Amino acid sequence: MSTQPNPRPPLDNQRFHVIVIGGGINGVAIARECARAGRRTLLLEQHDFAAGTTSRSTRIIHGGLRYLEHGDIGQVRESLRERQWLLQRYPNLVHPLQFLLALDGNSRRSALAVRTGLWLYRKMGNDQHGADGALTEQARFERLLDADRHFSVFSFDDAQCEFPERLVAEWLVEAIEAGAVARNHTQVVSVQIRNGRATGVSLRDQLSGKEERVEATWIINATGPWADGICHTSNIQTGHPMVGGVRGSHIVLSKFACAPQAAVYTEAVDGRPIFVIPWNEQLLVGTTEVPDDNDPGRVQPAADEIDYLLRSFVHLFPRVNVSKDDIHYAFAGVRPLPFSPKKNPSAVSRKHYLHDHITDGAAQMISVIGGKLTTAASLARECMAKIGMNTTPPTLAIASDSDIDPTLEQYVVDVAAAGAITADAARGIVEWYGRRALAVAGKARCSADMRAPLCPHTSHIVAEAAYAFSNECAVTLSDVLLRRVPVALGACWSAACSREASTRIGAAIGWNEKRTVVELEAFERERDAFLRNASRAGATRADVR
Repeated sequence: MSTQPNPRPPLDNQRFHVIVIGGGINGVAIARECARAGRRTLLLEQHDFAAGTTSRSTRIIHGGLRYLEHGDIGQVRESLRERQWLLQRYPNLVHPLQFLLALDGNSRRSALAVRTGLWLYRKMGNDQHGADGALTEQARFERLLDADRHFSVFSFDDAQCEFPERLVAEWLVEAIEAGAVARNHTQVVSVQIRNGRATGVSLRDQLSGKEERVEATWIINATGPWADGICHTSNIQTGHPMVGGVRGSHIVLSKFACAPQAAVYTEAVDGRPIFVIPWNEQLLVGTTEVPDDNDPGRVQPAADEIDYLLRSFVHLFPRVNVSKDDIHYAFAGVRPLPFSPKKNPSAVSRKHYLHDHITDGAAQMISVIGGKLTTAASLARECMAKIGMNTTPPTLAIASDSDIDPTLEQYVVDVAAAGAITADAARGIVEWYGRRALAVAGKARCSADMRAPLCPHTSHIVAEAAYAFSNECAVTLSDVLLRRVPVALGACWSAACSREASTRIGAAIGWNEKRTVVELEAFERERDAFLRNASRAGATRADVR
């Protein structure tokens, strides 16, 4: 890649209290907590923040009804507490979502057990079940089901973070504001070990090729499915793998007429639990669970996984005329579950744990194993306590479910006026940037080029891309369009949209023609590798019914 928009100061021979390796939601959360505690913190990511497991998740913030089924009460309590905090602290990014649990007569789960579990789940989460419209939505959903099969349908409440990439960007900015130094596109070549203790890292800037060494008191390996790789390249012997990678694949479908507004939690054709979730004006269906110990950076959904998800969808909604041609794209990620070679992936605990490498000859180094979107902040606090830092758990405000911020629409009006932009553009900025929306609007006011939409299908504007480069560590076009301003995940995105967006962004921030072409080509390669066309992934053309 050619030179980045903002030169990055050298790091060579600098010393930090904490170096966090890995810029997914867990790594960014840890860096944020450490910086806010006043520790000099360096955050390193080999590709881009949120580009790995975080952006390949099912995008729900949930207490884990499935964990309750396995008797993991502690994890359910933690998840529900963190879910409530996220709803209150980041309401622009994390939204309440009704879920419908649909079980047919062949399910091994009894209706009585499910009712009991849901009652306990609601009590633990202090949910107000029976909100207006819930029964209506359930009735609409039931009309879509196979009339020849008996279904039991139950309603419960959880939450969704449609764009965890944006939550990571928000936490990244908060970490930097607290004093953290953040570097994406920076590979950790190895962790330096001296006298049985981790003392720093050797790193390589992927953009310039420059290699540097940095020292630290503590090293946190939060690389998810890459955790064992970091140890391997650093000659840290752990005895056995820490991570047992499990591939989870999803398909994204067109949203059909009368599609449920609620998320659906049901059983696939083999009885495994899967979700059908309204997402980004589309339907997200997933996920699978397939052991995968290959390079996590090259993970792809297999043809049989795509067929499996599509067959399960059609099995649930036989009246909906859906085929593989309705799949916008498929994607996959590797869950960094604890290494459990003798267990079925479904039975492996989703609880995170912290591996202290003192017994591996690398004292002062911790590897984070597991974790999920919902509990990233609590994992970060646990990690801080492990390395001897004090942290204060977040407090929850007392609020009614019916409370609506009366200033929200006025804020949209204020942002529109500040940026001289349309109400739709202002609303999109408010939804993704929250309290930082006025700063984005300030860039929009600079010129007509900044106020232009990124492509004809979106209200999101070029100023958001400029803000990503100047304030959110974006370096490439892919960083912007796939993660900071993730319009390229939309149903209408096309090659023409890519060309238009790259041209408009390049003109606004001063790229020359050559740089614009290089960025566009790199973006198209990355998007194609991430969001796989179902036909190219090898899905069969047989009738899925």
